[in-house]
Amino acid sequence: MKLPLIVGIGGINAAGRSSGFHSYKRMLADILPASEMHSTWQDLAHRMGLEKDDITPSVIEAIQAGTLIRRIETFDPDRVLQQYKAQLSAGDDQIRFTLRKSKLPAQIPANWTLEATGSKVQVTVQGELDALLADYITFPVSSGGNIPRGFEPGKLYHSRHHPRGLQLTVYGASDALNSLGVDWDEVLQHIRPDEISVYAGSGLAQIDDQSLAGMVAAPLTGGRVSSKMMALSLAEMPADFINGYVINSVGTTGTNMGACATFLYNLRQGIQDIQSGQAKVVIVGNAEAPVVSEIMEGFRIMGALAEDEQLKALDQSETVDNRRACRPFSDNAGFTMAESAQFTVLMDEELALKLGVTIYGSAADVFINADGNKKSISAPGVGNYVTVAKAAALAQAVLGPDGVQKTFVQAHGTGTPQNRVTESHILNEVAKTFGISNWPVTAIKSYVGHSMSAAAGDQLMASLGVWQYGWIPGIKTIDHIADDVHQSNLNILMDHYFAGTAGDDMQGVIINAKGFGGNNASALVLSPQKTLSMLEKKYGHVAVAEYLARNVKVREVSASRDQRACQGEEEIRYYFGESVMDETSVSLTPDSIQLSAFQDAIALPTANPYVDYE
Repeated sequence: MKLPLIVGIGGINAAGRSSGFHSYKRMLADILPASEMHSTWQDLAHRMGLEKDDITPSVIEAIQAGTLIRRIETFDPDRVLQQYKAQLSAGDDQIRFTLRKSKLPAQIPANWTLEATGSKVQVTVQGELDALLADYITFPVSSGGNIPRGFEPGKLYHSRHHPRGLQLTVYGASDALNSLGVDWDEVLQHIRPDEISVYAGSGLAQIDDQSLAGMVAAPLTGGRVSSKMMALSLAEMPADFINGYVINSVGTTGTNMGACATFLYNLRQGIQDIQSGQAKVVIVGNAEAPVVSEIMEGFRIMGALAEDEQLKALDQSETVDNRRACRPFSDNAGFTMAESAQFTVLMDEELALKLGVTIYGSAADVFINADGNKKSISAPGVGNYVTVAKAAALAQAVLGPDGVQKTFVQAHGTGTPQNRVTESHILNEVAKTFGISNWPVTAIKSYVGHSMSAAAGDQLMASLGVWQYGWIPGIKTIDHIADDVHQSNLNILMDHYFAGTAGDDMQGVIINAKGFGGNNASALVLSPQKTLSMLEKKYGHVAVAEYLARNVKVREVSASRDQRACQGEEEIRYYFGESVMDETSVSLTPDSIQLSAFQDAIALPTANPYVDYE
C-alpha cells in the first residue's frame, strides 16, 4: 500500500496565511523568538495594509488586534437589519404615497386606488396597508474568527461577483500550489491528465449576497437575481473553481460532505485515490465564509454559539471578552463562528521522491463512522468512539506500543458545554484502552474559531507546524478545566507544550472532527521524520539520500516564494478563459483519448476487470 505524502499546504484563517506556517506561528507569538516571528509580522502587515518596512511594536500591536478571534468585522453586530411585518392604519383617514410605475406590484390590492402622473403613481389606500418595517438590532453574538483585518483576497485577482468563500478558495489553493516549490507545469509533465484529483467544497455552500443568500433574499429585499448566483451557490464549487480556473484539471473531482468533519471526508477521498493508484496528485481542501448574521442566527437559536451575555456572566464582567470567546474543555458557553480556506496537496510517494518536493508528513488514514439511532440529529453519539479508537489502533500498529505514546490529539474542541464532556470522555477512554497515561490534547478553535467544513484543515495546518518549530499550541483562552471534563489519562494543554526540537518527541497526531447529523471523522497523520524513515525502509538509503539532495533546491524555491509573499508579492493562480478546450481539442482512439492542452493521452480501460465472473 502506498503512503499518501503531504507535500503542499496553503490557505488563510483568522491567524493568517497557512504556507510558511505563518498562521501556526501567529498562535505561538508569545513564545517564538523575534527572529522567527519577523517574517510572520511582515506577512500580516502586508496583508492588513499596515506599515511594512519597519515592524515596530505599534505595528505588531495592530496586527495582534486584527487577527485571531475578535469582534466580528464582516458585519456590524450593533446594527443588523431586521424587518418586521406590520399593518399600517391611518384610522378614519386614508394612506397616501407615491411610487414609480415600475415599482407597482403585479397584483394591485383591492383597497388601493391609483392615479398616474407621468412616470409616477399616487396610491391611496382605504383601510390597512401591509408593510415590512426595517429595524436595526444588536446581534447577541459579537465574537467571530474573521480573516486578518483589512485583507481582501478578492482584490488580488479579477473576482467580480465571486462569493467570499470562492475568493478564499482561489487564494487558498494558490497558496498551497505556491508552497510546493515546484512549478505546476513541471508536475504535469510527470503524470497523465487524469491522474489528478480535486476534492474540495463548503459545508454550508456559498451563502453571501453574491450567492445563495442574495438569491433567496432578492424577492423580499427588492434585489435582483443574477445568472451567476445559482451556480456559484453549489457546495462543490470550490473544487469546480480549482479545476476550471486554477489548475486546468480534467481529473477526478467533487466533494464529500460531512458537516463539520467535511475536510477529513475529503482527505479520505484523496488518501484512497493515492493508495489505489487512481491519482498521483490530489488537492484536498475546504473553504467556508459563514460569518454572516443570518447563518449565525440559525446556529444561535439552537444554543450553539457563545453569546455576549453568557460570556459576560462567565467572567462576572460588564464587558464581553471577544478574544476569549472560545474556551474548549473549560466552563464555556458555545462555539465561535469563523471563516477559513485550507488546502493540502497529497502526492504519490514515487513521484514525490522523483520531484524532490518537501514532505511535511503523511496522511496514514481517515476513519469515518456514523452515530446510529439518535434522539436529536445535532447531538453527539457513539460514532466518534469508533473513529478515535480506529485511529489510535492504527497509530499503535504503525508506530508500535511505544510510538503510540508519542502522539498528540488535535481535538474538535468547539467550546460548547456538550462537547467538553462528550469529546473528553471519548479521548480519555481511548487513552485508557491503549495504555496512554498522559495524552496531550489541544484545541486550536480557541485561536481561530470554528470554520465549519474547513475546521479540520485548520487543525491539520497547526499540527504540521509542530514538526517545524517544536511547539504544540496550548489552549490559552482558559485558566482551568471544567469539573465535568474527563481527564484522568489526558493532558489537556492550557499552555504551549514543547515537543522537542522540530517536534521530534511526537511521531503522529490524531485529528478529530465531529459534525451535526452523526458525521464523525478521525485522521492519523504521521510526522515527516517518521514518514522519511518509512520511505527509507521501502526504497532504501540511496533513494532517500538522492531525494534529499533534490529537495535542497525545492526548499530554496519554496522559501523564496514565501519571502516574496511576505513582502506582498503573491502569485494568485486564476486563469479565467485561458486554454479553454472544445470538441476540436479531442482526439479519440479505441484505447486512448488525447486532449490538446496536455502532452500525454488518457488511457481508456481495455482489460475486463471482471474476468473472474466469466
